[in-house]
Amino acid sequence: QVQLVESGGASVQPGGSLRLSCATSGFDMRDYEMSWWRQAPGKERELVASISRINFNTKYADSVKGRFTISRDKAKTTVYLQMNNLKLEDTAVYLCKAKRLLSEYWGKGTLVTVSS
Repeated sequence: QVQLVESGGASVQPGGSLRLSCATSGFDMRDYEMSWWRQAPGKERELVASISRINFNTKYADSVKGRFTISRDKAKTTVYLQMNNLKLEDTAVYLCKAKRLLSEYWGKGTLVTVSS
């Protein structure tokens, strides 16, 4: 029932841009904090960006601040991650997460590869 489906991952050169999408269904996204995480081989999963419910406050990891932007669409069913000026170290599987007080849902992830 609950689904989070990421898309938009691709292979891109350093300095390039991508926009990731997280399409949600089976729950009301307006009731959840949404976030993007990433998992690189041999590294812990890290929080990249988050956007809160109600006020839509955003937070970013220091490593992506100024380059990435998280947003929700008007219909409140999709969350995006606009990634600009991509760097080699941005290579990872990017996962979408929905968090409520007693609920937590994850997407399967989409692969972003930054290489020259």
